[in-house]
Amino acid sequence: MENSCIRILLVDDHAVVRSGLSAFLMAFDDFCLVGECSNGKEAVTMCDVKEIDVILMDMKMPEMDGPTATKLIRQKHPEIQVIALTSFKEDDLVKNALKTGAIGYLLKNVSADDLANAIRSAYHGKTTLAPEAAQVLVRATQQSVYPVTSLTDREKEVLILMVEGLRNPEIAEKLVISQSTVKFHVSSILSKLNVSSRTEAVSIAIKQKLV
Repeated sequence: MENSCIRILLVDDHAVVRSGLSAFLMAFDDFCLVGECSNGKEAVTMCDVKEIDVILMDMKMPEMDGPTATKLIRQKHPEIQVIALTSFKEDDLVKNALKTGAIGYLLKNVSADDLANAIRSAYHGKTTLAPEAAQVLVRATQQSVYPVTSLTDREKEVLILMVEGLRNPEIAEKLVISQSTVKFHVSSILSKLNVSSRTEAVSIAIKQKLV
């Protein structure tokens, strides 16, 4: 049974940004604000004591930056989805955020409706990228050759279900295989595509027209 609302944590070193986001979240019946943090270190600690579904994570903060916090949180709490929400669109920052496990990358000038939809998508395991972030991945794809043809038929099936936003237990149920087998296939896919996150693999699958 799903929660009655999506539990959200705000992480940003600017109090005025947190205040604005907090007011924004209160306008939606399906969102619940469970906490606010001013840096990544606080966010990591908060995830150990609160039940959280989605984090809106700033990237550049004191004490601990967004990518570092995202990596630590995703390692310990893989069920928590992280959306990078930042003013910066440098290629390296986008790549780092996605490599450390962020499911989305949005700029702070995003519209209220787009942000709300991104939160809902993240909750269901689906990626949302700002156009600028998507362009970074497109350029990376153009500069590198990803051996998609080296994937086995089963790996392609798993990858297609990853694109659809399914998580490992759901993929296992759909393909009638064990979760450990799914985990093995996902690891193999990431290795063959030379990426370190599901988000990057999904982006490549879309660009290579596997779906």
